[in-house]
Amino acid sequence: MSDLLVVKELYTQFFTYGGIVEALDGVNFTIKEGEVFGLVGESGCGKSVTALSILRLVPPPGRVMSGEVLFKGENLMEKSEREMQDIRGSNISIIFQDPTSSLNPLFKIGYQVGEPLVYHGGYKKEDALQEALTVLKDTGMGDSEEKVKNYPHELSGGMRQRAMIAMALVCRPDLLIADEPTTNLDVTIERQIINLMHILQKEYGTSILLITHNLGVVAEMSDRVGIMYAGNIVELTDVYTLFKNPLHPYTKKLQKAIPSATSVGKDLEEIPGAVPRLINPPTGCRFHPRCDFAMNVCSEVKPKETEAEPDHMVACHLYG
Repeated sequence: MSDLLVVKELYTQFFTYGGIVEALDGVNFTIKEGEVFGLVGESGCGKSVTALSILRLVPPPGRVMSGEVLFKGENLMEKSEREMQDIRGSNISIIFQDPTSSLNPLFKIGYQVGEPLVYHGGYKKEDALQEALTVLKDTGMGDSEEKVKNYPHELSGGMRQRAMIAMALVCRPDLLIADEPTTNLDVTIERQIINLMHILQKEYGTSILLITHNLGVVAEMSDRVGIMYAGNIVELTDVYTLFKNPLHPYTKKLQKAIPSATSVGKDLEEIPGAVPRLINPPTGCRFHPRCDFAMNVCSEVKPKETEAEPDHMVACHLYG
């Protein structure tokens, strides 16, 4: 598979009254055509900022300072705003965490799902509504003919998320960014949405950047995984290797802190300390204040990304 999206040395900062927030500190990863790439980490580590930086939607006072985002070989950082408007929703779509705040309460679901076709595809409103109905049926939304006439507040949380997925996929994008798509859903609906995304990804052939803090979702959906901590990707490999042989101390701690079938009756391990404030992050490796294996060099020098094993990258002074 060829590379669809290549992110190189991406730096994003927020200029606040309290200081400069170094949200992304040289992020690198690649998404191949037709694959699901999981981006995992704790809240506040920079996952959502990565998605917004790719689409050039970072809100003020944030700014992408440097780096490249190559989509089909073209650098999105060099595109005009008009060119980015043509790409967003057509070639790259995004599903945000909360469909309630993402859907417009003043417009019916059918209109909102079909609107990208009118804007990007030149469809007439009647044709766009018909295509929206087809895609909503693909998402498993029952009674779609009636649901297209509903306003967002008339639908359940699961139905609203299905509408968001339909809206993101209606133009058949090459890349779908799913930013915590199941955060506000109960376990049963979460399972349905994950299964739905998996089915539609295979059917539509769309690559997915799956942003989540849930390693269980990653294990089920992803082909490759990047582990993010405090604005850096500290480990990147295929999903099987990540669970079988994690290398970075943070990845190991993260896995041991999650309940599993084998941990029944046992105390879960916790990661000591807290995620650092990115206004004044730790020097060197940002994880070193919480790491059991920290050495003097860890507080002085930022570790380079090292291929510790074939196709297994880790940014840690224990390797390389």
